[in-house]
Amino acid sequence: MFAGMEQKEADNVVDEAICKGVKFFDVAPTYGDAEVKIGRALTGKREKVLLSCKTVARDSKNAFLELKQSLKNLRTDYFDFYVMHGIRDVKKDVEVACSNDGVLATAIEAKKNGVVLRIGFSAHTEESALAALDAFDFDFFMFPVNIFCYMKSGFGEKVINIAKRKNIDVALKPLHSRSGRIIRAGQNTLIAGISQSRTGKLQG
Repeated sequence: MFAGMEQKEADNVVDEAICKGVKFFDVAPTYGDAEVKIGRALTGKREKVLLSCKTVARDSKNAFLELKQSLKNLRTDYFDFYVMHGIRDVKKDVEVACSNDGVLATAIEAKKNGVVLRIGFSAHTEESALAALDAFDFDFFMFPVNIFCYMKSGFGEKVINIAKRKNIDVALKPLHSRSGRIIRAGQNTLIAGISQSRTGKLQG
């Protein structure tokens, strides 16, 4: 949405969103110049919102460099959510990302230092989501759930059941849409729950 937008317009959009109660902003290095636009627009407003950043890097070195640049672009010293974005293939994505030299290692270190408060992933296949959940106790994850596929073939049922058992927040998309709005997390609203519990930087 923000990519290619004039800065003044981006400022107005962010101001209006916050005034109307929007507390969650999600961005990624792959979204054009959105990080820069949102970073400038959130100047003086950072503590009013929850900021999520994604990465498509799978190795630790590139993830570190990308994280450092994203923090600079967004003019912040921490992210409320950090997402291993778009995992699909178990071997190419999950196994590499969760290895000793993978992006997960960078995320864990960043969390220890208070740079990242919550570590998660977004998955587009059941296989990759299940493998990721088995590899590490993530704080949350994003998963697409289509009610028709769920009812017809049970797509997503195993993933959701594991999330419930492990008490992991899961952000669902009931139907595919460009908005990608997060509507649920386990039994509670993810954004509301985190927002109410956060005092400064969340620890642990």
